[in-house]
Amino acid sequence: MIANIIVIGAGQAGAQAVDTLRREGFEGRLILVGDEAQLPYQRPPLSKKFLADEMAEDRLVFRHQAFYDEHKIELHLSTSVSGIDPATKTVTCTRAVGISESAVNEISIRESLQYDRLLLCLGATSRLLTCPGAALAGIHYLRNLADASSIRKHIKPGARAVIIGGGYIGLETAATFRKMGCEVTVLEMADRVMNRVAAPCVSQYFADSHASHGVKIICNSRVVQIEGLNHVERVLCADGSIHDADFVIVGVGAMAASVLANEAGLNCDNGIVVDEFCRTSDPNIYAAGDCTMHPSIHYARRIRLESVDNAVEQAKTAALNMLGREVKHDRVPWFWSDQFDNKLLIAGLSEGYDQLILRGDPAQHVFSVCYLKERALIAIEAVNHPKDYMAARRLIADRTPLNAAKIPDTHTLLKETI
Repeated sequence: MIANIIVIGAGQAGAQAVDTLRREGFEGRLILVGDEAQLPYQRPPLSKKFLADEMAEDRLVFRHQAFYDEHKIELHLSTSVSGIDPATKTVTCTRAVGISESAVNEISIRESLQYDRLLLCLGATSRLLTCPGAALAGIHYLRNLADASSIRKHIKPGARAVIIGGGYIGLETAATFRKMGCEVTVLEMADRVMNRVAAPCVSQYFADSHASHGVKIICNSRVVQIEGLNHVERVLCADGSIHDADFVIVGVGAMAASVLANEAGLNCDNGIVVDEFCRTSDPNIYAAGDCTMHPSIHYARRIRLESVDNAVEQAKTAALNMLGREVKHDRVPWFWSDQFDNKLLIAGLSEGYDQLILRGDPAQHVFSVCYLKERALIAIEAVNHPKDYMAARRLIADRTPLNAAKIPDTHTLLKETI
């Protein structure tokens, strides 16, 4: 009998998991453990609307306290987990409960929690700069609400923002800062922005869009040092260039948060290794979201995704399997990014394609890039083109062979290019 379920990680996956467990009839003790003080909240707005002060903090939360009270979900917030013992099915954690009267020391309680099933929704952690000066004040990473709140204090017209990394986070924050009047420079080590996630023409389109709004993007730029007395003042690159900065954002990738799982003896390899049912190497422990390395039925290989949709869907699958439903995680991955007035929608994974076909004209601000393998569509990058994106999700899932000659014709619907 499953009487106790613990979910570690109060992000998108953890919040979805406890919701699904209650909706699917689990009536036992349900505990959600999170290391932040806030109720579980959305992350995507942190680099956009929240950072731009267009969304209040209370609008970020998935559910208010009443929901957790009504569904008898125990929230252990401000709680860090120090260990998992699979042999005794015990989670050891430390919960902050206040500040001492001297306002110097934090008061915390160490506790052990028993589980019958455990779900790890540990997310990912930012890759850190290792160059000299990387610890100076004014250098920020953007992973949580505290990070975004700290960054917001710097934003004002004329402030000089240097962003290290031209991926999603780098370009989204660049757009936000520029709209708020900052002077923005993006330093990208590769030869183009979004080089790992988008076709060259898509990279060029977004680089041009940023340039038209006054963002300075410098590629092939490797940061070697950050200087400042007590606070960041300038960023130095390998080519000798110097970029003055009032604050710096670092967006150079993320790593799966798998240390806790690894220390518990679970199989880890670029993430917590799970099967198609979200089970780890311990049959009583499951994992979901950014921290997992999971099998993709569509792409016949193991993948690790940093995606809201994957976190939601994998959490649902894990919850059902913890209740004995035997449901496979089988989902076409998708992602999105909003930058200025442009929306990039990506479905599928392009690795291994044998044909790349441009559909539409980037100069018209509406186009798509289709990736085919053995005539089947395996991925799409749709810029301001939701119809192509929606059609592609079905075509990718069905592995429908397409007529490549028809794809460039924008007068033909993508779903009709069979």
